Amino acid sequence: MGVNADRAFIAVDGGNSKTDVVAATADGRVHAYVRAGTSSPHRLGYCEAIDLLGKLIEIARAEARWGSDVRPSRVDALLAGADLPVEVERLNADARSRDWAESVRVDNDTFALLRAGTDDRNAVAVICGAGMNSIGRNESGEWSRFPALGPITGDWGGGEDLGDAVLFHAARAEDGRGPATALCAAVRAHFGTATVEEAAIGLHLGAIARDRVHGLVPPLFAAADAGDACAEAIVERQADEITAMVRVSADRLGLGKAPFTIVGGGGILGAAPAALLRHLSPRLAAAFPLAEYTALDRPPVLGAAWSALDVLTGQVGGPAHLRLAEAIAGRKPLRVLD
Repeated sequence: MGVNADRAFIAVDGGNSKTDVVAATADGRVHAYVRAGTSSPHRLGYCEAIDLLGKLIEIARAEARWGSDVRPSRVDALLAGADLPVEVERLNADARSRDWAESVRVDNDTFALLRAGTDDRNAVAVICGAGMNSIGRNESGEWSRFPALGPITGDWGGGEDLGDAVLFHAARAEDGRGPATALCAAVRAHFGTATVEEAAIGLHLGAIARDRVHGLVPPLFAAADAGDACAEAIVERQADEITAMVRVSADRLGLGKAPFTIVGGGGILGAAPAALLRHLSPRLAAAFPLAEYTALDRPPVLGAAWSALDVLTGQVGGPAHLRLAEAIAGRKPLRVLD
């Protein structure tokens, strides 16, 4: 079946751990769905991130069997690390020089989470994976955003922060400065070391990869579920931080006393861990009694794809949107560039 080029588009959701790319058409058909590692410009560099997107777009086009006569109408690439306006401008300038499509948009991956999570015009999304970020909007068209550059802009609660907190409490328990905690055993088991100190030194010297710290999140939640006081304290702080981000966005947008939707996503919030939700749910309910919380249970690349489809069809939601969602849900992405 031929492809009408003015109805073709490519959607990208680029996170800190993976990048999903979908090639589709405005009737909701998915022609290709591929996945690679991170495309975050903070991790790869700005030019390198756009170079990677170019490779992935070419791979997706090849998988879709789009010939040179098919020039997509749109590329919507929503990336972790596209945080500041100057960064978004720089990424867009580079991407638009690559001749990928008639129209190219690069922005933050929180837009993908928000679009995939709700059609509500009054909404706040919080992404919690390796890091933390939030975005919000109201029906007047106003937006709330954060710089989201980590601790230097006041952010705490992503997987790297949680992993560091586990190491902090485990190290202090092991040497006697802090109370006993099951997190000591969790650290030793995760890194395969005899002591927490050995793991810390391995991280410091580079013998243990820094990105393995994020892997301490599941044992943290397991320890909290088992009633470990140190683990519970870390998870409670995370619940406080998520609630604070929602509160600030709601205040900025005038949503504090109005019904609105809160969407949680990313590797941590999207998994809806019970250890976190038992602290987060009552906090959100108390602070925002008219709000409804939902954890995104579908790939956020759907949000990038729906964003493109909104423009191409001139409507938010419809048969093509539903068909696209079903196609992505029923299709396993092809892993590439490993």
